[in-house]
Amino acid sequence: MFTHNPDIMCLQEVDRLEKILPALDSASYSYHYAAGPKKKHGCVIAFKKSAYAQVGDHLVHYDDEFVRDSGEDNARIGASFRTKNIGSIVALQETNRPGHGVVVATTHLFWHPRYTYERARQAGILKRAVLRFRSEKGLDHWPCIISGDFNFAPDDPAYALLVGDKLHPGHDDLIKLSHVVHSTIDPTVIPADSSAVTEEDGDESADADKRITSARCAVASDGLLSSLELQQFYESTGVPLRSAYDEGLRQISDFSSKPTTFGDRLNLAPSRLGAFEPQWTSYTHYWKTVLDYIFIIDPKDTTSSSVVSSVLEPHKTETIAKGLPQLGVCGSDHVSLCAEIIFPQQ
Repeated sequence: MFTHNPDIMCLQEVDRLEKILPALDSASYSYHYAAGPKKKHGCVIAFKKSAYAQVGDHLVHYDDEFVRDSGEDNARIGASFRTKNIGSIVALQETNRPGHGVVVATTHLFWHPRYTYERARQAGILKRAVLRFRSEKGLDHWPCIISGDFNFAPDDPAYALLVGDKLHPGHDDLIKLSHVVHSTIDPTVIPADSSAVTEEDGDESADADKRITSARCAVASDGLLSSLELQQFYESTGVPLRSAYDEGLRQISDFSSKPTTFGDRLNLAPSRLGAFEPQWTSYTHYWKTVLDYIFIIDPKDTTSSSVVSSVLEPHKTETIAKGLPQLGVCGSDHVSLCAEIIFPQQ
């Protein structure tokens, strides 16, 4: 955790608190821990005591958040699965400059690969919550960082929605295929079998190729947002997000030294946002893909933009080819992302 001496850390799937929290204390970090109800792990935002002090926090329960303004509660929520996932938001004030700081959010979105719609819904809710929190605290002159395990790749509909790209027909197909209502939402749906994913035991240790089970097709009264409504929802929540890695790796002019990117691997047009994300952020037996990001939102009404001055070089495929976690390489099944960001003067 401390190899790169970060000012701020965002950690997901945190358990073993009896080991991690004392380690943070001994390294002079303060921290904020949050978890969903009955979840066995949660999220930590840690920050150097010498640099920041926490002056506010907010917990987002995706299962309870409305995405529509009218209708019955379930329809206003518009969820496809009660996942118990959360977003954690804190306001960090600089210790040597009162009134200046940064809003930081982290999350771990629903893991199941077939629930494209639900992740898009959750990511949009988090973006809305961060900007609403910043505004309500009177901190619109502060930048925001939103980072974590989003459980979707850069070619996913949710990524496009977050960064302000238009959805293409393939995205629309994925959203339609995941327009379902799970038995955790509708108890009249009979679970397929005892091994079906439930809100109590569903986690990403299971086979990532599982199909959708214990669910029915959504109908209009369930309130799930269409692709067009998702775009409108994201547009209504504020400015698009910027990816630190997509911008940081895009700036490398010496192509002989440029790391292989997600776009290189999938032959994406370099102009497409997300093409310069790392080639991998998770590399396991079940999945080998990009799931983790550092996103930036500039202060409101700023005349200049944040600058990504450097990013931690991604691992090469040959280094992680045996799979993660791997002794001497990475202690997690996800690699660390690290960025140095210069924010506009507040």
